[in-house]
Amino acid sequence: MRSRLVTARNTLSRAMAAVAATLVVSLLLPAAPASAHGQLATSTPLTGTVVRAPLAQLALYFTEKPASNAHFAISGPNGSRVDNGWSFGEPKRLDKPVTEYFMVNGVFEPRLYHTGFPAMVTVAHWPAKGRYTASYLSVASDGEAVRGTVTFDYQGRTTAAPAGWTPPTAGPEPALVALAEGEGSASPGVTGSAVAPTGAPTDNPAGAAEEKSGGGFPAWLVPALIVVVVSAIVLVAARRRPAPRGAATPSRRPAGSPGKGGTPARRPGNRSGGPARRGRR
Repeated sequence: MRSRLVTARNTLSRAMAAVAATLVVSLLLPAAPASAHGQLATSTPLTGTVVRAPLAQLALYFTEKPASNAHFAISGPNGSRVDNGWSFGEPKRLDKPVTEYFMVNGVFEPRLYHTGFPAMVTVAHWPAKGRYTASYLSVASDGEAVRGTVTFDYQGRTTAAPAGWTPPTAGPEPALVALAEGEGSASPGVTGSAVAPTGAPTDNPAGAAEEKSGGGFPAWLVPALIVVVVSAIVLVAARRRPAPRGAATPSRRPAGSPGKGGTPARRPGNRSGGPARRGRR
C-alpha cells in the first residue's frame, strides 16, 4: 500500500512539472503578431499630452484612408460632445513608420507604412478646461474594425459655441456598426453596407512597403513547440520511473551452498558422506 502511495505521488509530481514547463515555454515563446489593419498611426494632439491653445481641428492619422461613413466624436470634461463633423485631410509622411502584419499562406508577413491618412475632426468650441476624449470607429479595407480613443488634457482658454450650434447626438450608422461587429459585408457596392475605404486594396495598401527581413512568423509554430516540449518531458519522466519498493529479485541457491545454520547441504548417500552402496544381486 505504501509503495502505491509513493508511486502516485511521483506521478503527480511529474504531471505538475510538465504543466509548469508548459506554462514557462508559452510565456517565453514570442506571441503571434496582431494582424489588424488600417489602425491609428498618430494624432494631433497626441494621447496623454496637454493642449494649451484652442484648436480648430483634431487630426487622426491612419495607415489607410478611413471609411467614408466612419464615425468620430469629441467629448468634453462634462461628457457633452463638442465635435462638428469631419473630413478627409492631406496624407503626410509619418515620422515613425508603422508595422502591420498580413497572413500570407499561413505566415504573418510584416509591412511598413510610411504614410498617414488623416481624418480632420472639427471642434465647435472649448467649453472648459480638463480631460477631452476623441473616439473613432471605422472599417478597414479587409473588413476589420478600426476603433479606439485619443485622450488629452486641455488647459487653454475657453471659447463660445457658434451661433445656432447644438451638440450632436447621433451615433455610428447601423451599417457601420454591423460591419464592425462582423455581421455585414465589407465588399464595396453592397446595398446597405458601409462604403469600403478608397485607399489601395489589401494586397498592396497605399503607403505600405513590404518588409522582407528573413521571412514572417508561422502562426502554428507556438502550439507545435509547446506540444513537442511537453511530449519530451512526459517521455523522459516515464523512462525514469523508479521500480516499486519491496520487490525482491528471485535467486536460486547454488549447489553446495550453506543450508540452515551454516551447514553445507549433503548429497544423497550414506551418513559418512561416501558413495551409496549398491545392494547385492
